Amino acid sequence: VQLVESGGGLVQPGGSLRLSCAAYGIIFSLNNMDWYRQVPGKQRELVARIGAGGKTTYTDSVLGRFTISRDSDKDTVYLQMTSLTPDDTALYYCKANRVGTDLDYWGQGTQVTVSS
Repeated sequence: VQLVESGGGLVQPGGSLRLSCAAYGIIFSLNNMDWYRQVPGKQRELVARIGAGGKTTYTDSVLGRFTISRDSDKDTVYLQMTSLTPDDTALYYCKANRVGTDLDYWGQGTQVTVSS
């Protein structure tokens, strides 16, 4: 099993980025897909979730700015991020959770830095 994130980088405040997470070795349609983020010294934070059935949830701080989506043809989950602020700077991780189980898989993370 492998989750491969991409799309991170350096962006100015107010800018946008789209993160991608390609999943290999799992039955994509049977997994909830999450985006987490972590900054040094803090706990990893759940940013957005898209269920196997397509239901989405977001942490309050990103509501209206971030959009999570999934493409079952490509076994890929996306995080479209807009109106970025320095507080969004973090290492962003993708996680797959097999529905109805405690079986989780994590990607290696992609760095997002928001700075002028």
